[in-house]
Amino acid sequence: MGLALPAAHGERLPEDPFQLLTARVARANNLYHASEYGTLAVELPALLSDLRAAADARHGYARRRLLQLLAGAYHPACVLLLKYLGYPDLAFVAVTRAAEVIAELEDPQYAALSEFFTAHVLLAVGSPDQAQLRAAAAISSLEAQLGSGRAPHALLGELHLISATAITRDKTRAGEARRLDAATHLAEAERLAQRTGETRDWHLNFGLINTAIHRVSLNTALGRHGDAAAAGEGLHPETMTAPGRRMAYHADLGRALAHMRGREGDATRQLLLAERAGPQRLRADPLVRDCVTYLLGRPMTAHARRDLRGLAHRVGALN
Repeated sequence: MGLALPAAHGERLPEDPFQLLTARVARANNLYHASEYGTLAVELPALLSDLRAAADARHGYARRRLLQLLAGAYHPACVLLLKYLGYPDLAFVAVTRAAEVIAELEDPQYAALSEFFTAHVLLAVGSPDQAQLRAAAAISSLEAQLGSGRAPHALLGELHLISATAITRDKTRAGEARRLDAATHLAEAERLAQRTGETRDWHLNFGLINTAIHRVSLNTALGRHGDAAAAGEGLHPETMTAPGRRMAYHADLGRALAHMRGREGDATRQLLLAERAGPQRLRADPLVRDCVTYLLGRPMTAHARRDLRGLAHRVGALN
């Protein structure tokens, strides 16, 4: 909240050169993708402050490069960290600060990036219709100035994925309409992923693996649990270097399997795999907590129940 524009007069200037600040931003985002939230939370405040002070002490091209770094530090290391830890109000503060930075850049790609993260926050506060509107506007704007580079195509793909996610959560739409509209956005994201390959542009993870993971999560959100389980077959999330995405895959697949008769043990195993991949994120996930609570009332082997009760304690489903 203190990082308003402009920086306070006389604020200490960071001694880090641009290369080191770049490395710190990369490390912050790597910590986010590794679900190392505790370490990231310690390092992120100083990084944001140093970048803000460094940008305010410079002009022209040097300032522009530092503002781009600051946007990279906010997205996703700060905004999604706060979202997944359950603090959407603070995530909104962060995404607002990022939008102030990006407005100065006057770059349509960064503006689309800002809308992408704003859509994430709107989803977190239960406004999927507003999230979809923001993502749709960003898609239209970005498509008009797409160019041939890989990065804008990857960002466009991410916007289609967040659009699909928002649609699945919009209960004002009929079920079949939600399925068809989400499938359209997913198909477009898959087409773009075939063009880009696996990328880390914008400090995100876009590619065919991530779109396949979204196919599992979208079907889970739609209540199409058999389709979600089928989509998860043959998928090898271990090939994705980001543990956070592996966690999402196993958690969503586990949630789908929990609703399939006789698959309660498989669901528990998937949730435990999710915890192994990203324990700090999984233990803060209310959907996982609800799923564990549901599974506690389902029949399963004594071994699976013992594992489930341990997980239930760790996610706060048991007092």
